[in-house]
Amino acid sequence: MRPLLHGRVSAGQAGPPARAPGTERPRVAGAAEPGAAGQWPVPFTLDLPRTLGVHARGRSDPAYRVDADGGIWRTSLTPDGPGTVLIQGGDPPDNPGRREGAAGQVIQAWAWGPGASWLLASLPAALGAEDDRAGFDPGHPVLRELSTRFQGVRVGRTGRVLEALVPAVLEQKVVGAEARRAWRYLLLRFGGPAPGPAPAGMRVPPSAAAWRRIPSWEWHRAGVEGVRARTIIGAAEVAGRLEEIVAMSSADADRRLRALPGIGPWTSAEVRQRACGDADAVSVGDYHLAAWVGWALAGRVVDDAGMLELLAAYPGHRHRAARLVELSGLAPPRRGPRMPVRDYRSF
Repeated sequence: MRPLLHGRVSAGQAGPPARAPGTERPRVAGAAEPGAAGQWPVPFTLDLPRTLGVHARGRSDPAYRVDADGGIWRTSLTPDGPGTVLIQGGDPPDNPGRREGAAGQVIQAWAWGPGASWLLASLPAALGAEDDRAGFDPGHPVLRELSTRFQGVRVGRTGRVLEALVPAVLEQKVVGAEARRAWRYLLLRFGGPAPGPAPAGMRVPPSAAAWRRIPSWEWHRAGVEGVRARTIIGAAEVAGRLEEIVAMSSADADRRLRALPGIGPWTSAEVRQRACGDADAVSVGDYHLAAWVGWALAGRVVDDAGMLELLAAYPGHRHRAARLVELSGLAPPRRGPRMPVRDYRSF
């Protein structure tokens, strides 16, 4: 794997750092030079929007935005401090006009803030460079077709556990709109400013200490009831131990996560998928997933046990198979009532 090429701006430096061709920073009026910039010739087929899109919590997510040019902006509180990264999928220099997601794509990235270099160094992993598809044999004709159609969708790993856990907890047993509203409120209220020329309204997720200090009335204003608030606070109290799961096996990471009150199989899987790049972490307990998997692979609605039985043919890749079904849009017709939107702020 060829790493990103780095450049750094030091205090007092008169001009921008030397960069490889094609890594010139975006032209943003009045913007500071990026702390780091680089490019990565991707050695596999990559669907950039769908691979990174699992981290977006709605179109107004303060930590994730897509600009008019298709550039993806993300913020993170890295081990080195806050950072903002802009990721742009480009064409290989010798083949302009190559279609999006094709092999040979060159990813360009620019980063700002104390965490700039960390974000660039971890970007290949976030884009699926460590995603091992060996052993994934989609024998079912539907999965075989989907695997070809979405061959550029990778299971990436961010290495940031708490930043995956908090929005997952907010999504527990509520509709997406309710969880997205809470995430947005909490980041705008308690997150830090996004370094660099980030789009308006972007924020860096709070630190573990900041999550612990949020008073009860602010959780209420965010629309988060006591159970979910206590789960997030409890996770923040042991954040250092949680961040260690990125180096653990899937089973050990699951055990450590689920040892926390309020963290069940669904939340554990959602965190491991994003932070650890776990291609086998199935979101058991999801409101829709079992029905979708059953409909796509068996032509009928099944429960979680039925879903796991259907996915058992893909050991090590059960989440990958379920993700392909999610992308397919193959869902059973709706017959029952939708889950209602609640507003705890009025309780």
